[in-house]
Amino acid sequence: FSFRERRSSRGAGGSTQVVAGVSPDVPHLCCRPLMPLLDLDIGLLVLMAKGEDVLFCYEVLPGQPALSEVAQCRTESKAHGIALVPKPALDVLACEVMRVLQLTDNAVVPISYTVPRKSLQEFHEDLFPRCTGNVPGASARAWWAGDNGQVQRISLHPAHPPHPAFTSACIPSLLPESRALEPLPVEGQMEELDLSAGSSLSSPTGSLTSPLSATSGFASSPSQRSLQSILGPSSGFRHIQGTVLPRGTHFTNLKGLNLTTPGECDGFCTNRRRVAIPLLSAGGQVAILELSKPGRLPDTSMPTIENGAPVSDLCWDPFDPERLAIAGEDAKIRLWRVTPEGLQKSLVEPEAVLQGHTEKIYSIKFHPLAADILASSSYDLSLRIWDVRSRRQALLLKGHGDQIFSLAWSPNGRRLATVCKDGKVRVYEPRKSSESLQEGPGPEGGRGARIAWVCGGHSLLVSGFNSHSERQLSLYRAEFLADGPVARISLDVSPSTLIPFYDVDTGLVFLTGKGDTRVFVYEVIPEAPFFLECNSFLTNEPHKGFQFLPKSECDVREVEVARALRLRQSSIEPVAFRVPRVKKEFFQDDLYPDTEVWWEPSLSAAAWLGGSDGQHRKISLRPKAMTPVSKAPKDVPSRKYVPSSVYLEEKSDEQKKEELLNAMVAKLGNREDPLPQDSFEGVDEEEWD
Repeated sequence: FSFRERRSSRGAGGSTQVVAGVSPDVPHLCCRPLMPLLDLDIGLLVLMAKGEDVLFCYEVLPGQPALSEVAQCRTESKAHGIALVPKPALDVLACEVMRVLQLTDNAVVPISYTVPRKSLQEFHEDLFPRCTGNVPGASARAWWAGDNGQVQRISLHPAHPPHPAFTSACIPSLLPESRALEPLPVEGQMEELDLSAGSSLSSPTGSLTSPLSATSGFASSPSQRSLQSILGPSSGFRHIQGTVLPRGTHFTNLKGLNLTTPGECDGFCTNRRRVAIPLLSAGGQVAILELSKPGRLPDTSMPTIENGAPVSDLCWDPFDPERLAIAGEDAKIRLWRVTPEGLQKSLVEPEAVLQGHTEKIYSIKFHPLAADILASSSYDLSLRIWDVRSRRQALLLKGHGDQIFSLAWSPNGRRLATVCKDGKVRVYEPRKSSESLQEGPGPEGGRGARIAWVCGGHSLLVSGFNSHSERQLSLYRAEFLADGPVARISLDVSPSTLIPFYDVDTGLVFLTGKGDTRVFVYEVIPEAPFFLECNSFLTNEPHKGFQFLPKSECDVREVEVARALRLRQSSIEPVAFRVPRVKKEFFQDDLYPDTEVWWEPSLSAAAWLGGSDGQHRKISLRPKAMTPVSKAPKDVPSRKYVPSSVYLEEKSDEQKKEELLNAMVAKLGNREDPLPQDSFEGVDEEEWD
């Protein structure tokens, strides 16, 4: 066979001199040396230069010209290197004759070369000759003794049984004792090997338009399992999609927003019913919007909460949807109560005031399990825990040497983690000691950081900056902070600190900063590679804040795993994060485990301060009318491909003539009908001169 049935156009640019009988018109785009990859079995040569984005493919011929161009593939990113995937990993039923891996800045991209054939259920021996196997022809000792045994060639036919892979005798611990010292068979004693690993790992893909074409990108790879064995595990949420909900759910005509809140503040906060937004006005005013009443806000002024001091942070009480805590720059925490009907008039007198800090407050966080417990951090380098009901300071934590960037309660409510500008990550047990239980190295950069508990409270996720001002994620073992992070990845360069939101049900972490246009999504797992990247959510305009709603607000019928509110310059937009699924009529119980009833406290403040611990009860998010997908009836598999005999059946010449004649008759109509000129009136003979 030949790959030269159709040739791709060559790239613009100059040419380079080549050596030893190779045609001098091989194109490339710069003076960098080309990296060659040659498949000896089918004679295909792939060339690509480092730093370029064009992959050239040639067929090596025994005569002249020595090279014949087959195809070009322009990739999305520039290459740092390329490698050839072993032949047994190819999808032979999809007529994949070669696969190249391209190394880019942040990914390894597979590029698949396929030859279109009408039948995708037959093995095409002309495309896949026997190739070199993976069992050596001689041992090292035999080669030193002069043995020149050759590696046996194997067949890629799917019908042939696979042969076990070769394991070096240098690793006896991986071999049975009986085989560890077993000598290799000499030439002539080895049976012919057959392998079909590539085709058994994947489903075939459709043929392409060109006789030999290259497709790049993870989505177009025909073999997900073989890719996983090469590139590592991938997230089950990798195809998650963020969608802005219809305009009827938006809040528009927002005016006077405070867009200069401190870096430790999220910018605004929300619960199941309401949104609290700081306004740019004297006295630290805060607007309250009811989520049940979206639409255009009036041009006239609305009732607000007049805090009396500029707002440094604010958060809703998770167990009381009508109580809002606001930390001010005057070192006071004010607690405000909104009526069940919403804010009908401006509030000027708080329900309670907590005093104790001597300088501006950084951030405040309610306890996840106990009612009326609030933690706060301040410029006075102290961490204080308050009993809100009795309006007193219950605990005081010390040990920070500089600004406290962020704090977070553990899921069980026993510990409190902080990340500080002094380059330390600390974990406290507030009820046992005022000093930190553990310390570990934090982010290198001192521009800001956030911290969150992940993986069931066994790990800590810290977002910060490295010494090159790159935004970075670090994962720590909560019990071994002193050992430093077990994993660290760099994302991009941006001045804003990434704010993490962790979903305990799915293990997904959403990260974005104020002023960003992108929301990063990762699945965090407790073992390597720790971070599994998913699709990001991209927008055209930067957002001023991004807050996630409780899990109970997700529309499970649309396979929605998270919902957020996006604060813009003059509007608030809800964003739904959904996972594509085929059987949406069923409840996706693999995506929705029982979730915690976080809106009910598990114990009182007095019980927690006394040493007791609690735990939230859990409920299912499954609607009564939906059947779990795990209990859905199994579909009868249908035949995906029609046998080639159906559409390759040859017709006789007589059949073809009959079909052609019938088509002509049908087009011309009945041949017995009179012609139009037959009805014309003629001229009498006597009238002729």
